[in-house]
Amino acid sequence: MSTTSAPLPPGSTIGILGGGQLGRMLAVAAAKLGFHVHIYCPDEKSPAAEVARDFTKAGYDDDAALERFAASVDVVTYEFENVPASAAEAIARTGTPLRPGARALEVSQDRLTEKKFLKDLGIDTAPFMPVASEAALGVATEVTGIPAILKTRRFGYDGKGQAVIHDEDEVAEAYASLKGAPAIMEGFVPFEREISVIAARELNGTMMAYDPAENVHRDGILRTSTVPAEISEETWDRATDIACDILTELDYVGVIGVEFFVEKSGHLRVNEMAPRVHNSGHWTVEACHVSQFEQHIRAIAGWSLADPVRHSDCVMENLIGKDVDDWQTIGSERDAYLTLYGKKEARNGRKMGHVTRLKPRS
Repeated sequence: MSTTSAPLPPGSTIGILGGGQLGRMLAVAAAKLGFHVHIYCPDEKSPAAEVARDFTKAGYDDDAALERFAASVDVVTYEFENVPASAAEAIARTGTPLRPGARALEVSQDRLTEKKFLKDLGIDTAPFMPVASEAALGVATEVTGIPAILKTRRFGYDGKGQAVIHDEDEVAEAYASLKGAPAIMEGFVPFEREISVIAARELNGTMMAYDPAENVHRDGILRTSTVPAEISEETWDRATDIACDILTELDYVGVIGVEFFVEKSGHLRVNEMAPRVHNSGHWTVEACHVSQFEQHIRAIAGWSLADPVRHSDCVMENLIGKDVDDWQTIGSERDAYLTLYGKKEARNGRKMGHVTRLKPRS
């Protein structure tokens, strides 16, 4: 266990909460730099467990197991943002650093808290209104207008925990579909495209950002990320500045993903932020001199960030469900780089892997 801010030497152990594909790719990046990895996850057959030296099978509500885990590593990070606050508190009791810190978790776990955080920073979002009861729906739609999206405040990802409202007749049904969960109503943004910025901050406050990616979603799930995004230099710089403002305000250490709506005028609205490595940054593995995964490990280990310069244009495509059955064809393509996550069952809507196709930098 390390309680200092000095750079961790190779041979130190990185603890990762979560065993999904992001944890798997973080573990591979950590090994490249000579670190050992300890995965903490309730599922012993998780993708990350296959590539880590150490593994703890326990729940995120098991304080004793969390404290043992944290005491066995030199720094703790996480691959998903819904880590319970009690888990962060258990880790804090051991003195082992948690990077990014607990405030980033607190802000990003609740859509309403996140929207208020961004608003306080002067960053535009979609119009929003909390919905604590069915009676609040009328006021909410007056603020957001219709069409709108009603979302659970917590535990939503890849389109889960939300209902689209096209007209007033659908409002009550949308609320019922969330089964009484605290919710937030968000107005539609007439965007021209969606982009994201992957940025990183190290312990001394130095920040670096990757080139923005242009993203296409279908059914709430990211399908492709294309780099470079077709945006003006002004929009590019503004998106990067916003991501860095968020990093600074949170006193953040590590990699963050910030998603934006780009309106026809070029005006930006933040859709959401993720305090971790991000699906729309997978292209950095093959198209940049340093991947988002290595950059995150560098930051949380107290190392200097590497230059995230991009050497190729690219399109990253997620392989969802049965898409993965085309692995052999994809694997034979020239300039196509296939990554599979080791998941056993190809369910509908499940991310099974991705492919990044490179071409010369424009």
